[in-house]
Amino acid sequence: MKRGHDLSGVMKFATSPAWGEHLGEALGDHLGLAMEEFDFEADELADIVGDHWAGVLWGCAFEDLLTRTIQPDRNIVDDYIRRRGWNESGPTKIYLRALRSSVMSLHEVSEVEPGSGFLVRDLIRGGEPLRVSERSASQTLKQWDRIGARVVQVGGKHLLSGGVLSFTMEAAEALVADLRRSKGKRSPRTALNLDADDLAALPALISTAWLFDVVPKTMGPAPIPTLHNIDGEEVMFHRVRFPFARGVTQALVGERLDTVPALQRETTHFWNWLGEKPNGKAKSTGRMAWGVTMADGTPVLGNVELKGRALMLAVTSAERAKRGTALINDALAGLVGSPLTTIETVEQAMAARAEGLTSSEPAPAIAPEVATPLIHAMLDRQYRATLDEPVGMLGDITPRAAVQTAAGRHRVAGWLKHLENRSSSQLDANDPMATYDFTWIWRELGIENLRK
Repeated sequence: MKRGHDLSGVMKFATSPAWGEHLGEALGDHLGLAMEEFDFEADELADIVGDHWAGVLWGCAFEDLLTRTIQPDRNIVDDYIRRRGWNESGPTKIYLRALRSSVMSLHEVSEVEPGSGFLVRDLIRGGEPLRVSERSASQTLKQWDRIGARVVQVGGKHLLSGGVLSFTMEAAEALVADLRRSKGKRSPRTALNLDADDLAALPALISTAWLFDVVPKTMGPAPIPTLHNIDGEEVMFHRVRFPFARGVTQALVGERLDTVPALQRETTHFWNWLGEKPNGKAKSTGRMAWGVTMADGTPVLGNVELKGRALMLAVTSAERAKRGTALINDALAGLVGSPLTTIETVEQAMAARAEGLTSSEPAPAIAPEVATPLIHAMLDRQYRATLDEPVGMLGDITPRAAVQTAAGRHRVAGWLKHLENRSSSQLDANDPMATYDFTWIWRELGIENLRK
């Protein structure tokens, strides 16, 4: 539980004959629906979600018990302090009383100051954001994370209790949407105005929503959807290596590559292989598509890079590998030898990324001060182009069009928070993706006031 407040005494008291049955009821409220839906027993929970999260869920149910009034007028905190309070420190009793009157809710995290604290905004009850003083959690929480937690006020400070559940943005949005539907509220800006019974039911509802999101993912491997590039070809990463012929230099190869209209030089050793710019909007194929474009919408079919005494062609499909190989052979006839191709599936690429390397070759040692500005510049171009392109999360309209209405501005704010949260959730805090600053997009769209 909460570091700095030893609750072992009241935890033991909760398992006593006087309160053990009520603790069991609280655990049943928090776990029961998921156990029934996914057919598991309480003693299997740790095997499904892990020891850490099983302990957090127990803590959520335990804290819920601390707030409950058992008929006719019994509360475990009052009972414990009356019977055993002489054995507890003053700060612990103050903290217990604060927990007794606390409410669990779903919160959005912002303005994180590692080692100090962060702001939390209650997504269910509304109100102004609160500054939470927290050292450990502030080291791991990221901008726009969603957490199910209790914010406890002690001595003029706001603290997080021990039961903190980490929500995906999708699960958090689904929980709030379900609550709104149950209360007949359609507008995301309309207060829910929960009554005492609603607030009492919230802790178990939050635990249940978390379990319904996490358990299906952990009880069996989720199938990886088939990914296609913008040409409708299944994504399969191909790297084709063309060795230089004897006596051939990078300068000579570079001069020849510059004569190919489809190749656009980006640096002294790197070219983009470009396709034809589409006329009008691309039609949806109904499949998950992935691709990279230039700022003007021209698709990037692959990359060409000079490394030592070889040319490397990197593309995302077998079809592009075949076309690209023919393009290079025609352009560099007599300058390169027979190509060697390595292939990597999406699954292999994901596994390699999790290990911090690629399976085809060791990750290049690029200094952050070199890589960061290049990647940030690429992201600038990509996001600036996206502002004028239809976005699925916005109902297939452009961000610039969406911000013309009040409802659209809130949808755009949610979309940006989604992008920003995913970008900041890199394993390496110094990763260029993690350090990218989205502030300019909020300002460009005129919705800075919603970035809170």
